[in-house]
Amino acid sequence: MRRILIITGLLTLFIVRSSAQFDKAPEPAEAVLKQALQEAAASHKNVLLLFHASWCGWCHRMDTSLNDPVCKKMFDDNFVITHLVVHESKEKKNLENPGAEAMKANYNGEGQGIPFWLVFDPKGNLLADSRIRTEGQGPGAGENTGCPATEKEVNYFVEILKKTTALNEQQLEIIRKRFRENDH
Repeated sequence: MRRILIITGLLTLFIVRSSAQFDKAPEPAEAVLKQALQEAAASHKNVLLLFHASWCGWCHRMDTSLNDPVCKKMFDDNFVITHLVVHESKEKKNLENPGAEAMKANYNGEGQGIPFWLVFDPKGNLLADSRIRTEGQGPGAGENTGCPATEKEVNYFVEILKKTTALNEQQLEIIRKRFRENDH
């Protein structure tokens, strides 16, 4: 009987300690971006930063598209991809990265839906964002493409990829085709 109590006690302690590891608070937004920029500098890539939430279907579609075997290597070869959690429900606010909402607002994402994404060079210079602008519109204007799906959104996304990667036309066409599958 004593042996069973000791085993049960040890098992309980192990479970409590294991679950405590998963309750760790999310990293602050600045730390997440800093880590991604360091990784990008070391690997000669740009950073694709995605603002998302656990409940967001379009955010999940974006991740599914980026990780689709037909184009995953293309994105992995060109970007350090990282995420910041924003806009969670009251019950899941603990999932949000501290400072992520302020960072999103700082990069003209306030009032925009998610996913909202930014592309940085390894030095932290903003190269592009997910807002489609007409000629002459300033940084605070334009509509968020979110997860590109429509022809207009995907064309914009591909233009950003042309400017921020070394992808060739054939690769860009594969990505274009994959993201157009989101429009259903």
